[in-house]
Amino acid sequence: MTNRTAFITGASRGIGRACAQALAAAGARVALAARNVEQLEGLATELRSAGREAFVAPLDLADPESIKEAICKTSKDFGPVTILVNNAGVTKDGLALRMKKNDWDAVIATNLTGAFLVIQQVLQGMMRERWGRIINISSVVGEMGNAGQANYVASKAGLIGLTKSIAQEMGSRNITVNAVAPGYIETDMTQALSAELKEKMLANIPLKRIGRPEDVAAAVRFLASEEAGYITGHVLDVNGGIRM
Repeated sequence: MTNRTAFITGASRGIGRACAQALAAAGARVALAARNVEQLEGLATELRSAGREAFVAPLDLADPESIKEAICKTSKDFGPVTILVNNAGVTKDGLALRMKKNDWDAVIATNLTGAFLVIQQVLQGMMRERWGRIINISSVVGEMGNAGQANYVASKAGLIGLTKSIAQEMGSRNITVNAVAPGYIETDMTQALSAELKEKMLANIPLKRIGRPEDVAAAVRFLASEEAGYITGHVLDVNGGIRM
């Protein structure tokens, strides 16, 4: 993927950061997109010091204008985005019975609508290049459900449906669209879980370990590669066997 431009949302930490590092190591120019510009600058400096091309793209997925501006600037300065990793996500957990509409709307707006709007912005450039890789980061809970996360689960299940639909629309243009569904991965988001819940989840993982962001990034790097050119509309589980 040398000389291709990759745009990674939620690149400031966790899975997004690991994806940016993996794609940069594979030769891609990486646009690091998130709200926390300070963290992005730190990662960009780290990647540049290793001889990689990296640049910062401030992005708020809840703001359509921010999305348009970030993609336009990236395409203008560094060439068309031909690899997209839709990773950014938020949680606002609570039982459905008491979930506030604002908490529902906020999660759907960022995790699902935001991802869709980013895809819309990159499709024209990919179509002109007649080459593209879109990888949406879903979740194991989007496939199996999870109590107390109706909004998050709906957004991640929606990403899977979105993946399959765009894959059908864009297949003839040599643009592949796939999803990666991580299981229990050691990130800031999962750090907030109680020790009891962590132990319970670990007991259900056949590989008997918690996943690392690098495990997910390896799957993303493969799906973004030339070697994955005949894979589209697929959901790749990276979950240690917690769901088979």
